[in-house]
Amino acid sequence: MEKLVVVGAGMASGRALEHIFEEAPGRFDVTLFGAEPRGNYNRLMLSPVLAGEKEYEQIITHDADWYRDHGVQTRFGETVTGIDRARKVVVSAGGETPYDKLIIATGSAPFIIPLPGKDLPGVMAFRDLDDVNRMVDVSKRPGAKAVVIGGGLLGLEAAAALNARGMEVVVLHLMGHVMERQLDPAAGYLLQRDLEARGITVHCKAQTKAILGQDRVEAVALEDGTVYGADIVVMAVGIRPETRIAVDAGLHVERGIVVNDQMVTSDPDVLALGECVEHEKIVYGLVAPLYDQAKILAKTLAKVDAAFRPVQTATQLKVTGVSVYSAGDFADAEDREEIVLRDATSGIYKRLVLKDDRVIGAVLYGETADGPWFFDMIRKGTDTRDMRDTLIFGQAYQGGAALDPMAAVAALPDDAEICGCNGVCKSAITGTIASKGLTDLDSVRAHTKASASCGSCTHLVEKLMAITLGDSYNPAAVKPMCPCTEHDHGTVRRLIVAKELKSIPAIMQELEWKTSCGCAKCRPALNYYLVAEWPGEYEDDNQSRFINERVHANIQKDGTYSVVPRMWGGMTNPKELRAIADVADKFAIPAVKVTGGQRIDLLGVKKEDLPGVWADLNAAGMVSGAAYAKGLRTVKTCVGSDWCRFGTQDSTGLGVRLEKFMWGAWTPAKVKLAVSGCPRNCAEATCKDIGVICVDSGYDIQFAGAAGLDIKGTELLCHADTEDEALEIIVALTQLYREQGHYLERIYKWAKRVGNDSIKAAVVDDVAKRRQLNERFVYSQQFAQVDPWEERVNGKDAHEFAAMAEFGLPVAAE
Repeated sequence: MEKLVVVGAGMASGRALEHIFEEAPGRFDVTLFGAEPRGNYNRLMLSPVLAGEKEYEQIITHDADWYRDHGVQTRFGETVTGIDRARKVVVSAGGETPYDKLIIATGSAPFIIPLPGKDLPGVMAFRDLDDVNRMVDVSKRPGAKAVVIGGGLLGLEAAAALNARGMEVVVLHLMGHVMERQLDPAAGYLLQRDLEARGITVHCKAQTKAILGQDRVEAVALEDGTVYGADIVVMAVGIRPETRIAVDAGLHVERGIVVNDQMVTSDPDVLALGECVEHEKIVYGLVAPLYDQAKILAKTLAKVDAAFRPVQTATQLKVTGVSVYSAGDFADAEDREEIVLRDATSGIYKRLVLKDDRVIGAVLYGETADGPWFFDMIRKGTDTRDMRDTLIFGQAYQGGAALDPMAAVAALPDDAEICGCNGVCKSAITGTIASKGLTDLDSVRAHTKASASCGSCTHLVEKLMAITLGDSYNPAAVKPMCPCTEHDHGTVRRLIVAKELKSIPAIMQELEWKTSCGCAKCRPALNYYLVAEWPGEYEDDNQSRFINERVHANIQKDGTYSVVPRMWGGMTNPKELRAIADVADKFAIPAVKVTGGQRIDLLGVKKEDLPGVWADLNAAGMVSGAAYAKGLRTVKTCVGSDWCRFGTQDSTGLGVRLEKFMWGAWTPAKVKLAVSGCPRNCAEATCKDIGVICVDSGYDIQFAGAAGLDIKGTELLCHADTEDEALEIIVALTQLYREQGHYLERIYKWAKRVGNDSIKAAVVDDVAKRRQLNERFVYSQQFAQVDPWEERVNGKDAHEFAAMAEFGLPVAAE
């Protein structure tokens, strides 16, 4: 018999032995080494063991009788320390063991982040039964707390299991949503929501700073200052192929032990499989391809022709009560399209990614029964043209007629509840529409209250209107935000507040977006609405902004950028002017221009030079002028009473005060202010979004002007007796616009839509409301008045500026 030595007693080698005994019975004398003091068990079931749902004995794959019956000499708890390929022996604590054929199945090792405190007792991985036993011991302590670092598949399974044991659990995840390798942001949002409903805290975009403690773990500190108490810290941030003995033996190793299609290494007598191997540049971590490798390896040893080929993989999360399935490639690309189904009430999300009429990726949440069917279509490249209309509804709907949502609503009984918030049934809505001759959604809301609260039933109410009115039904003149949704801007803004939606994925799921991640129209709008509604809670999503706002400079037609530092009220000084001149020389900036907003524009800055330009301007005390922003741009002033013989008030001083008070605030569209020191209006205040005309008795506040594609003079809002009162009114007006304006809607368009009377009532007549608006603006400013140039000089979003310089690529327009 040939001597076969197997190093590693995990799932891959266990399955390989099963196939070897089937393919070549009686051919090999097998010696099996395993670092753990036990045989093969199903590691996929460690999570249920940790949760207390299973016992270790229930997950054993091969017991002592199986090894005895197959003549396997087991060396459990004995680590192989070397391989002498010339003499064909493996070396362990028990001595040398000769082989004719050798299988390396050493698996992978958990990656431990090199944080301060990583070696404290209580810091552990989640890879084997010993890890599970240590966690279970800690979970028995009253009030025990666990921090899991890593929100991937393994980390979430550990978190759910520890939560089931009664521990207080926090998950820290570096990326923007959990399981980002397997789930898109929409499904990641749903998973986080369900985990938090179980009492698990999920902290995404978490930069871990240190693990704290004296004799053992006590807490975990983040870079933002957050500290979470911990009795154990579970590292679940990834794995690395365990290749040390292969490297020492001189085998070809890159990321993993390199094998060919027959699972043979660079040594023809040494084979390898599992998480430690690399095949065609791919290292597999899921069990399905490893089992395929086991089958091929067995055939190779039995001298049967076979070849391992890269395979598609699917992922299911093994957390009780959470249904998640993903398969294939679901990244966005221009040559792909997607079909999305959302059911906000049931928490269902389905997304299919297609290319050339074939499914190439699928993400399912909440209802995953069709996952294997979609996966089979991905693997087979099934043409979907004949089933396109019903594809997203799953296998059961194929071959039938396309679903008719209108017919389904028409078939509802009269007493079916349509609006759960206000208890309005179908007949109440249709009867009121008919009896009162209602023809628009707002009228139906006013008379029946249906769809007037959270708005989730709006689509049903609209279908009832269409059914009741027939051809005379004219949908609301207000157009949807974009093709991704049926909702208009006003409805979205209202529902963000009513439903307390605080992230873009939350909005898209709860309002049943038709796409997975939105588009260039809706994402910037949603990002603005969240910034405006939830200051201090919502973190601005840089990737939902256009290029100018993303890099905080204005892109020019040749791909370079213009930089405009802020000059408060148009004022400057020799130090700032010298800094601008020095920057222009240092970075060979080809053009320097005075702008219409009383500032200086540096034109032709290379993208990779932006941080350097900003650093030098910051050093002179200058901040971003936000010339790119949907926010406060400039406050233009004349010299006013300090210098002008016609000046009635200190227009320059008020302009500086306004700009310093209001800079940094994001608004629906750009906002420009001006303060003129007398009715001669040298600052052109009567064509700005907000303007002030200083007069002997105080300040006339103007608003809703335009001087771009549309030309419009301002309208008088009110008169203010004092500078303080003028400031308060202007700030309240801006905040009201921030709260009511639609994204990209200038102030003059907003005023026309909502009516000047309503604006005056809120910011002029109702002093209490005006002060409330002021307070909300002031509160939001503590989060907004951060210079983006300084942030990026200090390293934020460095990837935006480094790549072209580092890799020698030409600067191109984005």
